[in-house]
Amino acid sequence: MPTEIVIVVDDIRINGVLNDSPTAKALAAALPLEGEARRWGDEIYFPVPHVVADLDDTARAAVEVGDIGYWPSGKAFCIFFGYTPSSVPGEIRPASAVNLVGRVTDDPCCLTRVGEGAPVRVERK
Repeated sequence: MPTEIVIVVDDIRINGVLNDSPTAKALAAALPLEGEARRWGDEIYFPVPHVVADLDDTARAAVEVGDIGYWPSGKAFCIFFGYTPSSVPGEIRPASAVNLVGRVTDDPCCLTRVGEGAPVRVERK
């Protein structure tokens, strides 16, 4: 069963859902997740070192606006809301493949206001 979440960054609250993949279930079991926002273009990510997962059958080298991923190489929770430095026209690309673990269900465009180092919390809704 999917897990409804709320992503809180400063005064921004965005709803989302984690899917039923093994990686998403591991993240859900570790909620709440907290960290400091790191920006890579229009991606926010933060390390979740206590959750360890390898690439699985949800792994993608390209994502869509609103996708939530787990980046095994960086052991990080990632939220995509636009192009990253490795993107090409028409295709949003993470630094390397991510496991797709969920989606933001609200408009993620307000995440453009999030600065490097902002506190991020992902909690169960």
